[in-house]
Amino acid sequence: MRISNVFQLGIKELRGLFRDPVLLILIVYAFSLAIYTAAKAMPETLNNATIAIVDEDQSPVSSRIITAFYPPYFVPPRLITVNEMDSRMDEGLDTFALDVPPNFHRDLLAGQSPTIQLNIDATRMSQAFTGGGYIQNIVTNEVNEYVNRYRGDSSVPVTLNLRARFNPDLDQSWFGAISNVISSVTMLSIILTGAALIREREHGTIEHLLVMPVSPVEIMISKIWSMGLVVLIASAFALVFVVQGILHVPIQGSILLFLVGAALQLFATTSLGIFLATVAGSMPQFGMLLILVLIPMQMLSGTMTPRESMPEIIQNIMLAAPNTHFVILAQAVLFRGAGLSVVWPQLLALFVIGSLLFLFALRRFRAFLK
Repeated sequence: MRISNVFQLGIKELRGLFRDPVLLILIVYAFSLAIYTAAKAMPETLNNATIAIVDEDQSPVSSRIITAFYPPYFVPPRLITVNEMDSRMDEGLDTFALDVPPNFHRDLLAGQSPTIQLNIDATRMSQAFTGGGYIQNIVTNEVNEYVNRYRGDSSVPVTLNLRARFNPDLDQSWFGAISNVISSVTMLSIILTGAALIREREHGTIEHLLVMPVSPVEIMISKIWSMGLVVLIASAFALVFVVQGILHVPIQGSILLFLVGAALQLFATTSLGIFLATVAGSMPQFGMLLILVLIPMQMLSGTMTPRESMPEIIQNIMLAAPNTHFVILAQAVLFRGAGLSVVWPQLLALFVIGSLLFLFALRRFRAFLK
């Protein structure tokens, strides 16, 4: 294998990429706007939820309940009638509708247990789940404070002091931004290498390479380093300018250590992209294979949900996937500031899995060229 051949073939791949506007737009979008929108639109965060209130009691306690809902969790409540409640929810105008019944204040002072009806539009699943708990706590606190005639905390025998490390404000956008960078590294590396190989076959340039004094190893390594370099530079740009600069998400650890892990991840996923491209006969077939492979890898790697919440057999199977170890490494470095002494097992696992995928893809690539 000659380094000059690998370098020149890699430059050819970069020129082909820069002449493809669709892939260039995908790269720019994945490492800029997609990260920003993922950070600002995390579904777990309750923000400006619409709520309407039916005040049939017209009492001091019902007025306290109405004034307890305010931004940023809820929009200012809209006072409606009983007849409007169902129709507004059918039209999707309200996510929550609270009905304070008549004589609620009288029954409360009489020591009875009056009920308040809360209707929730469960089609808005994330807001419905989170907002329902918020509303229950708000109403309960307001009623208790009114009955007890003072605003204060109840006395409990044990006090729990909560310390939230690495994300003191529990800001979901921090997690969304970095998780999207991790996902984009895996997705773009597979797409770019696979598309590069299929593009050569569709344009007929693969036959030109076969008559040149280059080996399959040189062709494959050239695609790996060129496409991997593009994704590596784009991920570094996203971390520095989008995550830290625009979103103001603090990076706890070394970006250089993260990029070392990303390089090993790219070594594995670009090899996987070449293998998928040799199996697929065309770009549409490659896209279908990508869906079958990429979605399980992303869903079960720990990027979206913790691995601990998955069945043990799934956790063990996913240890064979490179992005499982990359997610562990990236979260440890970027969130918790871990160093090399902590993440070296993940680096070693990525190197071993990447080497196996490279050898497997090279064998398939040689058969593909014959």
